[in-house]
Amino acid sequence: MYSYVFFDLDGTLTQSEFGILEGARRALSHFGIDTSDEQKLKRFIGPPLHVSFHDNYGLSEEDTEEAISIYRAYYREKGIFQAPLYEGMFDLLSDLKSAGKRLMITTSKPLVMAEKVAKNNEIYGFFDGIIGPGLDEKDASKSWLIRRAMKELGLSDADRKKVVMVGDRFYDIEGAREAGVDSIGVLYGYGEEEELRGGGATYIAADVPALRKVLFE
Repeated sequence: MYSYVFFDLDGTLTQSEFGILEGARRALSHFGIDTSDEQKLKRFIGPPLHVSFHDNYGLSEEDTEEAISIYRAYYREKGIFQAPLYEGMFDLLSDLKSAGKRLMITTSKPLVMAEKVAKNNEIYGFFDGIIGPGLDEKDASKSWLIRRAMKELGLSDADRKKVVMVGDRFYDIEGAREAGVDSIGVLYGYGEEEELRGGGATYIAADVPALRKVLFE
């Protein structure tokens, strides 16, 4: 059905909570903020870091920038290697590529880090490109990232029906809707079914086999 498949990274391709949450803990602890609420910490998975520190924890602009620096210092050294692929994902990507699908990663994770994660998991070669913000970009919306991916592939608005966005959070689904493309909300990541349906997901996939079924219909 779809010729172009755009994937979120954290919580969709990779089980990324290990490195992300530890980086968040270290940054928040620096400011004396309690980090015992694991569910609240998981809000770091998906949105830009600036949103997580500033909006979810109420840090000032100055403290937010310092928190991001602390987080990234840990993530560059260790966290980036603590994000294994979900079971069955490597084979799915391989089969999609063999079937002639064009694959992109569209992620809020800084591009330089997303590329390292993809290379570490040996999936970099499956993708026609990785779209992510620069280190100095505070809020790259998912709709903007999707449109950028389409532009890089040479697609126009007339091609939107050929594109599907796969993600585990509301931001992915909302971004797809704003960009005018279909979406698949996956339940094996870090989002809830309610937020994915509420965002207007075209499909819901409980696991990687269910995602495969949708993509090869």
